[in-house]
Amino acid sequence: MKAMIFAAGRGERMRPLTDSCPKPLLKVRGRPLIVWHILNLVRAGITDIVINHAHLGHMIEQALGDGSQFGARLSYSPEGTALETAGGIALARHLLGEEPFVALAADIYCPHFDFEQVRNVLEDNDVWGNPHPLDRRDVAWLYLVKNPAHNPKGDFALHSFSIANEGEPRYTFSGIGVYRPSMFDAIAAGETAKLAPLLREYAARGQVGGELYRGDWTDVGTPERLEQLNAPLTGRT
Repeated sequence: MKAMIFAAGRGERMRPLTDSCPKPLLKVRGRPLIVWHILNLVRAGITDIVINHAHLGHMIEQALGDGSQFGARLSYSPEGTALETAGGIALARHLLGEEPFVALAADIYCPHFDFEQVRNVLEDNDVWGNPHPLDRRDVAWLYLVKNPAHNPKGDFALHSFSIANEGEPRYTFSGIGVYRPSMFDAIAAGETAKLAPLLREYAARGQVGGELYRGDWTDVGTPERLEQLNAPLTGRT
């Protein structure tokens, strides 16, 4: 299995920090956010990793190199102007291959996420070995988290490992998902496209699975959240 880390965002809410440093290289507990992900992926045996970038992308490549320092093989998909998440995947399709891949946002902090669990969540066959019909098998598997203060209404409902657009209980998308490349066939390389509408389209068809992740997780979206993560343990709220 391959992985893709989304690192192309400008990080407007993190300014002025991101004026001179790409958001994925901001440090939490002495380690860049993106390096936490790389090390966790490698620990799970996922060593082929694609990283897209735009804003200050050369700094990301300089810092991470070919990935050998982490035991990984890194490939880069430069975008110039950020193409949004689905657009970034479409541009990187030639690097990702045709098998399901795990993808995650560089700007989340989830130091204990076990990527071993992502390998077999998108099954081609049922429990008896019969192939799922193409129009009924899951094309994506999302990891959800309890709603943080900045997203109290959540993004999706979760019903017995099935993601729905409506209903209760509702949870927040963690930014970690597993996808079939065929999801992105209709997006041309270089086209700007968001992921959320695509996920909602397939969720409405009943083709998105998921589960609740209960470990440590933070969307490092503001300087205040970054500061809180880096505060001494005794000073956290």
